[in-house]
Amino acid sequence: MRFLRKNKIEKTILVISDIHLGAGVVVNGRRNYLEDFHFDEELVDFLDYYSSGDYLNREVELIINGDLFDLLAVPFVNYFDDEFWSEKAALSKFEMIIKAHREVIDALNNFVSHKNNKLVYIIGNHDAEFVFESLRNRFYELFEDKNKERVEIQLNNNGEYIPTPGVVLKHGHEYELAHHFHPVKSIVESENGEKYFLPPWGSYYVTRVINKFKEERDHVNAVRPIRKFIINGLIYDTFFTLRFLFATSYYFIMVRSIYLFKQERSLKKMYKHCMNELELFKDYETMTMDFFKERPEVKCLIVGHTHDPSFRSFTDGGIFINTGTWTRMYNLDFGKNQSGEQLSFAQVDILDREKETYDINLNNWKGRTELPFEEFS
Repeated sequence: MRFLRKNKIEKTILVISDIHLGAGVVVNGRRNYLEDFHFDEELVDFLDYYSSGDYLNREVELIINGDLFDLLAVPFVNYFDDEFWSEKAALSKFEMIIKAHREVIDALNNFVSHKNNKLVYIIGNHDAEFVFESLRNRFYELFEDKNKERVEIQLNNNGEYIPTPGVVLKHGHEYELAHHFHPVKSIVESENGEKYFLPPWGSYYVTRVINKFKEERDHVNAVRPIRKFIINGLIYDTFFTLRFLFATSYYFIMVRSIYLFKQERSLKKMYKHCMNELELFKDYETMTMDFFKERPEVKCLIVGHTHDPSFRSFTDGGIFINTGTWTRMYNLDFGKNQSGEQLSFAQVDILDREKETYDINLNNWKGRTELPFEEFS
């Protein structure tokens, strides 16, 4: 039965997000605690699988829904303070990532070498510096000339991509003021002609606070839900958690509150604005109810960003998917994967384009081969 259904599939759409390729496990002979991606072999295997066998002669579109590269986690360049956000620094960081994960880049190139395959790369908040045209051009240079026509970078203000009627993709950072950026207005130019990226305050927070504490506890950005991370941290790792909370509070007060105060806003407006900016990792499943009411033509909304894989179908037939992440996460909620990794991805099989008949699932990649070891970290 499964075999017969596969024969009827006209096209397969794969959606992965939040890969977070960094500068590598080892940088300048030292352990890099900011590297979150440790599944190069698994991703290469994934890309090869969907380019062979049943998928060899089928149209396959791979969509990377944001945060393929983690340009916020590459501090190993000779650019400091505001220079860290320059176009030159962004290119340097990107080159380090390419060098550290060359096999993944080669696998992507091999994937699009098949004439029926297509790669769409949606920009997220950790790779927002792709607003620079030079970075986008460098990305295209990673692919052979004959394959470039099957590679596409999506960069628009609302971050929305529709691969087929009824299916909408967003990375998810667009819903949060702390991470929102404009693809054009976020670029400024100095008097000498050098370009700089104006990051949202959430990006500053990652580089100035999260990265520093991550060197002490590499799980600091990998625990969900955040409130339970704080509660457990106060009990079992009190001093570290208090320092982290103080640094977070101090940063927000200095960066945001004083800025709002200088705008001569009333205390009431300041409070409301601060609450909106602190509304991180929203409950997207609740938000989808309103989304489907406003967009009745949409059958499925797929997001990423929060690193929390989830699948929910509504009574009206709408489907919400969060594709999660390919980095290690730790969940303190009962009933969810407590620790480790879920290499999750969405798969949309188009059974009939005209009737918009789809088979939509959220899957976990387990691999085709048993690797002899896994990295201990």
